[in-house]
Amino acid sequence: SAFVMASPSGRRAFKLALLQLRVGADKADNVARALDMIRAAASAGADLICLPEVFNSPYGNQHFPAYAESVPDGPTCDSLATVAKETKVHLIGGSLPERSADGSRLYNTCVCYEPTGQVACIYRKCHLFDIDVPGKIQFKESDTISAGDRLQVWQTPFAKIGLGICYDIRFPRMAARLAELGCDLLVYPGAFNTTTGPAHWELLVRATALQNQLFTAVCSPASDPASGGYVAHGHSMAADPWGSVLADCGPDEGRVIVDIDPARCDSVRQQIPLLKQQRPGLYGGSV
Repeated sequence: SAFVMASPSGRRAFKLALLQLRVGADKADNVARALDMIRAAASAGADLICLPEVFNSPYGNQHFPAYAESVPDGPTCDSLATVAKETKVHLIGGSLPERSADGSRLYNTCVCYEPTGQVACIYRKCHLFDIDVPGKIQFKESDTISAGDRLQVWQTPFAKIGLGICYDIRFPRMAARLAELGCDLLVYPGAFNTTTGPAHWELLVRATALQNQLFTAVCSPASDPASGGYVAHGHSMAADPWGSVLADCGPDEGRVIVDIDPARCDSVRQQIPLLKQQRPGLYGGSV
C-alpha cells in the first residue's frame, strides 16, 4: 500500500538563519563570536537559527579530543542555552565534539534549544566521514568519533525539522525516512571540504530537497584557506521543495536568512504526488 505522510501539527511560515562562522583555534573566541552572530540574526527577525558543524573547534582528528566537552552540561552548551533564552529563538547548535559521560567515547553532536533555553533534542552524527579520494583528500572521522544510532526530529511551533550532520546528507534513505516522519525541513550543519564541496554540496542539497519534496538547509563554517588545517567549502545554503536554491552564503564569514513556508511542501506534493505513488513492496523485493 502507498505510504501516507504524517502531517505535523505546528506549521506556519518562519525565517531560518544560517550562520557561517569562521572557526579558529581559540575555543572561547569561537563561542563568543557565535553568540554575537546569534544575537544579530535574532535582531534581524530569525525564528530558527543554525550554527555550523564543529563550530567551537577546528575540524580534525587531532583537535576533537582536545576540544571535546560533556553534553548538554558543558560550557559551550551552557552558552547556547543562555543565548537561546536571551534572544527567545529556536536554536540548532551546529555541532561540537562531545565526550561521553564515562569519557570513553567522542561523538559529533548537535544540541537544539527551545526559546526558554531548555534542550529540545540531541542528535549524534550517524554516518561518519571516512573517505579516500587519491591525491585530493583522505579523512577518517571514525579514528576518533563514534557513530550515533538514532534519527532525530524536532517538532517546533512552525515546522517539524529533521536533523543530520554533514556526511549524513549523502544517505538518501535517511532523508526519505525523515520525510516519511513528516518533516518539512531537513537541516544539516556540515563542513564539506574544497574537493567534494564544489562537486557535490549544492547538488546534494537540491537533490535532497527535490526528491523528498521539502526544504533542505546546510550550514558550514566559513572557508579559511589560511588556517593551515582542514579548509571548509563554505556556501551555507537552503533549497525549496522544487529543488531551487533560495540563498547561498558564498565562501566567507556571514549569514543568510531565508523564508520557509511549510505550505510549499504541500503544494509541491499535490502537483507531483511522489509519496502516494511510491511502491515500497517493489523496493525491498527480489529482482
